[in-house]
Amino acid sequence: MELITNVHQGWRYLMDELSDPRTRDWPLMSSPFPTIGISLCYAYFVKVLGPKLMENRKPFELRKVLIVYNFLQVLFSTWLFYEACISGWLAGYSLRCQPVDYSRSPMAMRMASGCWWYYFSKFTEFFDTIFFVMRKRYDQVSTLHVIHHGIMPASVWWGVKFTPGGHSSFFGLLNTFVHIIMYTYYMLAAMGPKVQKYLWWKKYLTVLQMVQFILVMGHAFQLLIWNECNYPIAFAYFIGAHAVMFYFLFSNFYKQAYTVRKQAKKEKAEQMALTNGNLESVPNKNIANGHGNTHSNGKPDFYQTIDKTMEDSYSTTRHRAYVGFGSN
Repeated sequence: MELITNVHQGWRYLMDELSDPRTRDWPLMSSPFPTIGISLCYAYFVKVLGPKLMENRKPFELRKVLIVYNFLQVLFSTWLFYEACISGWLAGYSLRCQPVDYSRSPMAMRMASGCWWYYFSKFTEFFDTIFFVMRKRYDQVSTLHVIHHGIMPASVWWGVKFTPGGHSSFFGLLNTFVHIIMYTYYMLAAMGPKVQKYLWWKKYLTVLQMVQFILVMGHAFQLLIWNECNYPIAFAYFIGAHAVMFYFLFSNFYKQAYTVRKQAKKEKAEQMALTNGNLESVPNKNIANGHGNTHSNGKPDFYQTIDKTMEDSYSTTRHRAYVGFGSN
């Protein structure tokens, strides 16, 4: 009993005395457990309950919904990026070492508020996965994807609770900027083939993510060498470790998606050439007789084929750009 009492007292001291009093009474900030609970419900829904509910249903047609959703995410990310700039990073923040301003000045409160809204944005990103489930694109709902989305709210919660602003907000600044570009891409990808032909730059979204994590690593770990502003070093370790983990995960996906897969396609093409003598002699399965919808003259239904292409394209580009598990 004494051990339990000591643990409880230590926890209350951490939550009540060491946390930022300005954010203590804000929604979901009293304890990390509601955030963890919501994240666990999300994981259960997208991996268990959602697929079960969709088992005997046809996939939802969500093209228009996806366009609107991604557009709103672009607006939200743009606003968050603007707030981070105006309240700190373009208003005197130092890239070398920036302490948290715990005062109640308008600028300090604006930064703290922006941090909370960034935390809230991690819940809105759950819809990325929910829409996959509704469209029965279960191949996109990988374990890594769910883990990435699931842990982000809890990870950001600690920052809002103890350090809403200062050095660690650099991660949010970069992440919201990346999300502006990413959600713009996803919105365009959902518009169909007429727009998709201009989206040749999808693989560079993964590169942009990796550059983001490299910058975050350097920015966080520099405090291990010289911490002149006395920033809480635990958060430097925490943010830096996240950046290292995600960098290697994203890097591995990039290799698999754009290097290994490209080489495999090349080898397959060469094998087909050797087997058939001419690559052009290989029949196109999408238009071969007996496959897919056809008109009375035996030709494939062009518009049915295009519709399927548009339906698949958003998921494919989303999966590659997001690297199989997401933002920004």
